Amino acid sequence: MTEQAGKPLVVALMGPTASGKTAAALAIARDIPSEIISVDSALVYRGMDVGTAKPNAAELAEVPHHLIDILDPREAYSAMQFREDALQLAGEILGRGKLPLLVGGTMLYFRALQDGLDDLPQADPAVRARLDLEAEEIGYPALHARLATLDPETAARLKPNDSQRIQRALEIIELTRQPMSALLSGRRKLELPFSLLPLALEPSDRGVLHTRIAARFELMLADKKNGLIAEVEQLRARGDLHLGLPSMRCVGYRQAWEYLDGLYGYEEMREKGIAATRQLAKRQLTWLRSMPDRIVVDPLENGSTDTLLRKIKHFRLDPSRASSH
Repeated sequence: MTEQAGKPLVVALMGPTASGKTAAALAIARDIPSEIISVDSALVYRGMDVGTAKPNAAELAEVPHHLIDILDPREAYSAMQFREDALQLAGEILGRGKLPLLVGGTMLYFRALQDGLDDLPQADPAVRARLDLEAEEIGYPALHARLATLDPETAARLKPNDSQRIQRALEIIELTRQPMSALLSGRRKLELPFSLLPLALEPSDRGVLHTRIAARFELMLADKKNGLIAEVEQLRARGDLHLGLPSMRCVGYRQAWEYLDGLYGYEEMREKGIAATRQLAKRQLTWLRSMPDRIVVDPLENGSTDTLLRKIKHFRLDPSRASSH
């Protein structure tokens, strides 16, 4: 939890898919004047409503929402762009005397906001291709030995057969003439202009979460006229979208697209979609467990929304007491 005296409060409401984040955020906003900043890499796209479980028109009208429907599915949105947008929006919302509610499940975005991102060079296909050829000739243990002479700190963290990370570390040295360890240690810790209260909706029963995920995906498929398949058919009909785009790789959309391509039947598509969504939830929970400062609330418990409100109000009155109530 990042709390500094005198700084305004911003709440981060995190959780896996189907954990009830939207309903909880709306309930908070009914009690505390708020505006919602979406922290979701899929909700940014226009025309992708069903498969993303986008808030409906009534929900969007009830509370101001931000970073929803801001991009065409052809476009890409980065964690760094999110950080810039979220910082600006939070400042504007605070200026209006309201509580900024960061709500979503794209954990990389939360991490980017709180910690910033490493200023490392983008991948270079030519350098990677050459390293791949070298690896075929001499093997990754030999490349690891080379890395140990150039960047012993990074090499010490990696196993000799960790091909992806060894390649990345050698690529960075070639592109920057500096070891990756030096670049990482030189990263300046970015201080937020507000106190961030990280609340995590984590269901105590994973089986209940899995049941919710399956039921929600079934509901997305149930409406033949306005459901997920019809939505993906409309996206395909544009003619300028493909599975290589970040938007079409979103859970549910990839499976529906491949089903329409004839790669497998309806039942297999349904099973694959549910399985992929459950895997997404598992990754989200793994990210959450790596955030030691988060305050966990079980959405399956009666009164979980009251618990969230109580923690926010206690934090506003006395930040040091927030985790004890």
